[in-house]
Amino acid sequence: MKTTKKKIAVKDLDRLVVIGTSAGGLEALKEFVEHLPIDFPAPILVVMHISADATGNVLIDTLNSVGKLTCIHATDGMQAKSAHIYFASPDHHLLVGAGGRLMVTKGAQENRYRPGIDPLFRSAAVAYGNRAIGIILTGYLDDGTAGLMAIDRCGGICIVQDPSDAEYPDMPNNALGQVTADFKIPISQMGVTLTRILLDKLPKQVKIPKDIVRESEIAERVLSDLPSVNALGDQVPFNCPGCGGVLWQISEGSLLRFRCHTGHSYTAKVLISEQTKKIEETMWSALRMFEERRNLLTTFSKSQSGASAKSSMERAEASQIHIDRIRNILMSDNE
Repeated sequence: MKTTKKKIAVKDLDRLVVIGTSAGGLEALKEFVEHLPIDFPAPILVVMHISADATGNVLIDTLNSVGKLTCIHATDGMQAKSAHIYFASPDHHLLVGAGGRLMVTKGAQENRYRPGIDPLFRSAAVAYGNRAIGIILTGYLDDGTAGLMAIDRCGGICIVQDPSDAEYPDMPNNALGQVTADFKIPISQMGVTLTRILLDKLPKQVKIPKDIVRESEIAERVLSDLPSVNALGDQVPFNCPGCGGVLWQISEGSLLRFRCHTGHSYTAKVLISEQTKKIEETMWSALRMFEERRNLLTTFSKSQSGASAKSSMERAEASQIHIDRIRNILMSDNE
């Protein structure tokens, strides 16, 4: 598909594009940047889930080789410019403030990730209001859904990759389940769609909801904030998998989210997934301890005789019963 050569008469920083992706994101972003013109008149900020020990250089180098825009890692305090794509660094959140000032923080993980998509989208909604454009691409689970909802509530444009076009359709499907997207399109159509949006007259700003501002401030300040989470929702009898603290439940339509006062945040789906992971880890530890106990009792019984040896073997056999039960649960396909 050819990109337009028409000069787009929109000033720098009047608009901002934010993108969130996870599994399958490299190929999706390669196709995305191929369709953008060299004079793209807005900054693009991207969060892609990558491991904390990765450098991200492969992603940056690949996109610079296939696209016309300049792709770089964001640094704290950097001023965003049009025709540039800024990527969140591994193990750091990427946020944006008024006027396109970038913030790179080590705040608490959200939806088990740092960088997280929701913090970026939420900050864009606060800083740019209805001039923010949010895009959700391929990925697992539902990171980015709450952030796209924030952009939607602030009057911004919401674009979601058509799930049938996504290598991993979970993130697009979950976003579409909560937000009435302005565009549900394949990646091949996003370049021309963005160009058309940026040619439109800029809308008047709308008032930003207080709860979105509060959550954005929590991520920006990187500190415990009990009054803020109290204002966002109600305490529930669940513990944060990240720090063990109490969680507050935040309801947005049918989307349930949970946040602790240190900054960790989870959608219900991610919280269940994280709890399942913790349960499995605990059960593997219990299995190991029971096996060690059985082996110790068996060894001990061999050095004993009579009633003492019999008692040790009976206790070892009881441990084996627990071992079998735990192993059956762990080997089961049922969660």
